[in-house]
Amino acid sequence: MTDLILRNVDNNLVLALRTLAVRNGRSAEAEHREILAAALLKARRKQIAQVLSTMPNVGDHVVFPRTDDAP
Repeated sequence: MTDLILRNVDNNLVLALRTLAVRNGRSAEAEHREILAAALLKARRKQIAQVLSTMPNVGDHVVFPRTDDAP
């Protein structure tokens, strides 16, 4: 494993990190690792174009007539 040194961190961020660490029962260092892992290793959400491009081609589309069911 490699060490990571972070300099010039705002005091409010450090306090927030320590508070979160206490709340989660971890050290500030362990909490920092968790935050980095969650931010960098989590599955990315797909863009709508990516999802649509995976849909199978089912032939020609049919336009259905519009009905007004509203009162």
